[in-house]
Amino acid sequence: MISKISHKGKSYTVDLAKPIDISIPLRTGTENVNAWYSNPVIIEPVRMGDWVGDVKQGGSVNFRNIMFNPHGNGTHTECVGHISKEDYSINQTLKKFFFIAEVITILPDDTADGDRVITKKHIENCLGDKRPEAIVIRTLDNHISKINKQYSNTNPPYLQEEAAIFIDQLGIDHLLIDLPSVDKESDGGKLLAHHAFWQYPFNTKTERTITEMIYVPNTIYDGTYLLNIQIASFENDASPSKPLLFQMNSAL
Repeated sequence: MISKISHKGKSYTVDLAKPIDISIPLRTGTENVNAWYSNPVIIEPVRMGDWVGDVKQGGSVNFRNIMFNPHGNGTHTECVGHISKEDYSINQTLKKFFFIAEVITILPDDTADGDRVITKKHIENCLGDKRPEAIVIRTLDNHISKINKQYSNTNPPYLQEEAAIFIDQLGIDHLLIDLPSVDKESDGGKLLAHHAFWQYPFNTKTERTITEMIYVPNTIYDGTYLLNIQIASFENDASPSKPLLFQMNSAL
């Protein structure tokens, strides 16, 4: 299914039948990616007396309960309700689902105190004069083990506040990253990058989203893509999500 789009005065074709899925699927058990000391995902059949919601066990249908934490158990998209006193839900704040995105790859810098950080300079060097609607950050090394990594108590890399301020100043509304958070795992509850990106509470950008724990395969080149962010309609600050990239080809 070929569609035509226009971006900065140029025409492109996009094959919507060839999505590039950069989400990590939710799976039951301890092999699922995990962060924030969350319990593993549980997907189990409903049992009511002698009846079981599992065809393999003699049930008429598969009928399962699922227990998970959107922030800790996989790819998720969150709104400012994640850090606000006010109630904001991702279902109410994310109203558009297609965006022009720039995929960039960054090797975080080591700091004197042992942290690994994404800096303003990284973002500047990668974007140049580009001003996309969304930014997709892939960090190195980009091993496939990210899809089942246990992040709790590992102090993963994070985005410096100055970098988040710069992303805000560029007018980027959707920030996607292959880490469990844009902020440091243990920062005393400051969440400096979250606050800077959403400009909360003084100039709150309610239309903006952050998507965490994606995985961008090494076969995907840095560059400009059409991004589709798919969520479930949860009235919650965050939802499991399925971000998709589509290659943009210059139209003849």
